[in-house]
Amino acid sequence: MKKLFISIFFLFSFLAISSAQKSSLKLALLKYSGGGDWYSVVDALQNLVTFTNQNLNTSFQVDYATVDVGSAEIFNYPLLFLTGHGNIILSDQEAENLRNYALAGGFILIDDDYGIDPYIRPVIKKIFPQAELTEIPFNHPIYHQKYDFPKGLPKIHKHNDKPTQGFGIFIEGRLVCFYSFESNISDGWESFEVHKDDQAIRLAALKMGANIIQYAFMQ
Repeated sequence: MKKLFISIFFLFSFLAISSAQKSSLKLALLKYSGGGDWYSVVDALQNLVTFTNQNLNTSFQVDYATVDVGSAEIFNYPLLFLTGHGNIILSDQEAENLRNYALAGGFILIDDDYGIDPYIRPVIKKIFPQAELTEIPFNHPIYHQKYDFPKGLPKIHKHNDKPTQGFGIFIEGRLVCFYSFESNISDGWESFEVHKDDQAIRLAALKMGANIIQYAFMQ
């Protein structure tokens, strides 16, 4: 099963990056328990997919899927996105499900939408108990795909006015989980009407999002 999923995953990855023909490939938004607003994105993922389809020659479906963290459906999607502002609670089964997904070749992208940090760090540790969440240096390839970010993640929203940081979980040398902190890049993916971010900020967020997708599929 694991080898089959990896084969399908890389086949879809190749098609998504290299082919202009219509694909059934989708990104997925993770739904979790605990009270946090996992649904806080408005049209962020649709806009990011549209941007990557236009600028990376990907062929994702614009509509994304919504999947429960404990569902076997997560294995149908090569990239899972998680965000929110509040508490997150994962059962042992849900944590194991996400761990197996990552070990099977999937990629988990987490965006700090302000307030999620104290809750998400213990959750990441529960998912990956044998790995450490480490800061990703500015020279890492994720910041230097089609678009160059020599200082790491762009600052989209002020939050606590701290510098942005990108953290990751590496399994056998492969980045399986990327956590963007104090950047809130997904807010920058939203349409102008949602947060009133100017075009330069939104473009930086979309470019960084495209880098993450490109790296996740090509690493």
